[in-house]
Amino acid sequence: MEAALAEAEAAARAGDVPVGCVVAKDGAIIARGRNRREALNDPTAHAEMLALREAANALGTWRLTGCTVVVTLEPCAMCAGALVLARVDRLVIGSADPKAGACGSLYDIPSDPRLNHRVPTVRGILEVDCGNVLRRFFQARRA
Repeated sequence: MEAALAEAEAAARAGDVPVGCVVAKDGAIIARGRNRREALNDPTAHAEMLALREAANALGTWRLTGCTVVVTLEPCAMCAGALVLARVDRLVIGSADPKAGACGSLYDIPSDPRLNHRVPTVRGILEVDCGNVLRRFFQARRA
């Protein structure tokens, strides 16, 4: 989670909402992502989407079996769907997102039994730190 937090901080410095993500396999980080919607003018440039894309390139396959995704903020519906489609083995979340979270807050896409794959999820890892990065970013925006 500390590596994901570093990505979130980098996103904040670049003016993007501070969400960071890493993908690990066999105990090593194979991909990193941070929100880059503003930088790329791309509504799909969420930290998770960019990290999943990088992980798939690193492994040479879209099937990310054996991978753990660690993200500072609960994924939205788009990202949660991508995690399921990529066949990720595990998801680790820092802060919940009661407004847009699709991994237990508004929806629970990774656990939906109607889908062909389920992603076990661990929530609340460094939750306070992950939430503080977001709070500081939005407080500065409002000031």
